Amino acid sequence: MVASSRVIYVEMKRIRDLREDHDKTQQEIADVLNMHRSVYRRYESGERETPVWVIVKLAGYYHVSTDYLLGLTDDPAAK
Repeated sequence: MVASSRVIYVEMKRIRDLREDHDKTQQEIADVLNMHRSVYRRYESGERETPVWVIVKLAGYYHVSTDYLLGLTDDPAAK
């Protein structure tokens, strides 16, 4: 269970950090994902588990690997 908690924490931090690094608002990313800002905010804060399709779409949007978003690697370009 500890590994699972770590993955969720890294994922939350990475999606927030990537959004901020790209000077995007939560609303802009929610629009990309075609959802309400409040739903995206819950993913970013860890209040709600992020679905696989969101991880895949964010990886494509930010041009990083899903492994990077999930905290399985520190290399954003890792395949």
